[in-house]
Amino acid sequence: MRVLLLGSGGFLGRYVAEHLLADPAVQLTALGRGDDADVRFDLSNGSPGALTRFLNAVHPGVVINCAGATRGGARELTRHNTVAVATVCESLRRSGCGARLVQIGCSSEYGPSQPGSSTAEDAVPRPGGPYGVSKLAATELVLGSGLDAVVLRVFSPVGPGTPAGSPLGRLAEAMRRAMQSGESELKLSGLGVQRDFVDVRDVARAVHAASLSAAQGVVNIGSGRAVRLREAASVLARVAGFGGALHEIDGPPGRGGPHHVAAAGVHVPAPAHPHGAAHGHATAHGHAPAHPQAAGEHGGGPGGAGSAITYPYPDGCGSWQQADVRTARDRLGWRSRIPLEESLADIWMEAACRI
Repeated sequence: MRVLLLGSGGFLGRYVAEHLLADPAVQLTALGRGDDADVRFDLSNGSPGALTRFLNAVHPGVVINCAGATRGGARELTRHNTVAVATVCESLRRSGCGARLVQIGCSSEYGPSQPGSSTAEDAVPRPGGPYGVSKLAATELVLGSGLDAVVLRVFSPVGPGTPAGSPLGRLAEAMRRAMQSGESELKLSGLGVQRDFVDVRDVARAVHAASLSAAQGVVNIGSGRAVRLREAASVLARVAGFGGALHEIDGPPGRGGPHHVAAAGVHVPAPAHPHGAAHGHATAHGHAPAHPQAAGEHGGGPGGAGSAITYPYPDGCGSWQQADVRTARDRLGWRSRIPLEESLADIWMEAACRI
């Protein structure tokens, strides 16, 4: 099977490439902006005609689009996340290769959901910011293209390579700094937020499964379980061996004072954009702004020891998000395998190497 991978240099794209290369039946060609790509091409500026000629030359059976931006203003996000996808769809329509398209979407397309609920693919999208809007527009372009295509809405991807600007990446960096400087406490806010974390290596397996399947439309990719950031922070502190105190600042700045919590969670500053480090500036999805898939991987500098990681969580999805993953199970034969503790341990190992 010949596969063309777009955005192989980003958080998700790197693991998708690694997974595909392990399959001897796959002939992989990577197209992107970085030096590590087999062919250099900028989707946000390239013409459909140029990409069509390349498709006709390579003649892939599957095109996987992991490219996108998580940082920047509305114009930049639209160019990298929406216009670029329009270029891909138009090129595939013009090409005679008949390739299947696997588009990486993100949970920020849904926006806020009711606490306690699981978001299914037929939920009405109400994205809470320009990142989610740009990704939703891309999804609609794919679904309306008439192509053999599937969109994987990835919830909150984590694991090795998690962008330093993402909520969990920021927490790991703040913890590293505290341990390096001998500080005995961290102040964190927004710990009540709950997200559906899924390991990036499990996401790569889902992409591979989608490439081989006949599934069309939208498919959620997540663990199916929302985890409070307070719990994630507590696990990260344990695997890091951080013996200091985690202090929670209750709610947004200006509301209440800090109080000690036994299990602390993470939160990140509002993004200068968000999927930010997740995709990377215009790299391939990190995600959810973070990618997310996506969301919340943007924002200012990490909170250092004794300073607060600020509110709110930057993906525009409110206090709760949890995927209904039955479609992935039924149509792709996929479910997440890697526990959050293992993902967090891998995040910490990378952070610890900087001590």
